[in-house]
Amino acid sequence: MLGMSGIDDPTVYPDDVASGAAGSHGIVGKSPALQGVLRLVERVATTDAAILIRGETGTGKEVFAELIHRLSARRGPLVKFNCTAIPTGLLESELFGHERGAFTGAIARRIGRFELAHKGTLLLDEIGDLPLDLQPKLLRVLEEHGFERVGSTQTTPNDVRIIAATNRPLEELVEEGQFRADLYYRLNVFPIDLPPLRERTEDIPLLVRHFVMQHAGKLGRRIEYISPDVMETLVRHPWPGNVRELKHVLHRAVILSQGESLQLPLPHAPVKTTWTRAAHGERFDDAMREHIHEVLRETNGVVAGPRGAALRLGLKRTTLLSRMKKLGITTADVSTAWN
Repeated sequence: MLGMSGIDDPTVYPDDVASGAAGSHGIVGKSPALQGVLRLVERVATTDAAILIRGETGTGKEVFAELIHRLSARRGPLVKFNCTAIPTGLLESELFGHERGAFTGAIARRIGRFELAHKGTLLLDEIGDLPLDLQPKLLRVLEEHGFERVGSTQTTPNDVRIIAATNRPLEELVEEGQFRADLYYRLNVFPIDLPPLRERTEDIPLLVRHFVMQHAGKLGRRIEYISPDVMETLVRHPWPGNVRELKHVLHRAVILSQGESLQLPLPHAPVKTTWTRAAHGERFDDAMREHIHEVLRETNGVVAGPRGAALRLGLKRTTLLSRMKKLGITTADVSTAWN
């Protein structure tokens, strides 16, 4: 499908991505912005420094937390905790555990997330939503490396590496008095900012091909062709939901496509966007060049004929040659780049 047989099936963002076809650590993408993040991850993963992953929704914060844990020397588990998913009254018990009889309904001792993550990593997702009254208790655990279960006076030693993640501006929350400054500084030892998809458009063709292959495989479908017009629509869309949104749109597209050519469902075809080619032409051309390069690689540089790139792209031979000339692509370049 899509000539993508060389692509592995890496763990992909949706908060699921990111080299090349599946290079560095199973993250899909080759843009300088993404590669810069991966370099930071590689440098900090082997330390015990607290990490704050910041990024818009859908940029892959959880995936990068998993990668950091995987590259670390820690042999304990990665435990995930979403600070917005638990009712406020139960947060302390969920984090630190409780003793039997500590409160109404506590019929047995409960092990909290810190204890479960001992010798491993604890991901505190949506940390900006942690209630203010619980923040000093979290700070104390981070500073003293120990905690008390609710209803207990005994301190339990704890060795946990903390990764916090947020899509909210914690600096502003500190200024507004909604987040403790001392906790912010303790969590923000090593910040990692994930770029939104609109700032790495050259990765979109790779992601599109990966997700189409992934969805088509699960659905038992064959999608052989992605036309330049469809790819252009996807590249030009601003993707406010980032990679997660792209993944779901492509899932819908694979389900609705008839035949072997990918068809975009409305409202994503056509897309109305404030992006202009003048403002983003360089990144757009890079993305289209990447897409045509990949198809030419799959056809061993053959442009025309039943096995040629023009047919795969749904273009006339002359149209493809014209676009290649405009983008500075030659079959010799393709052979040199991929062999």
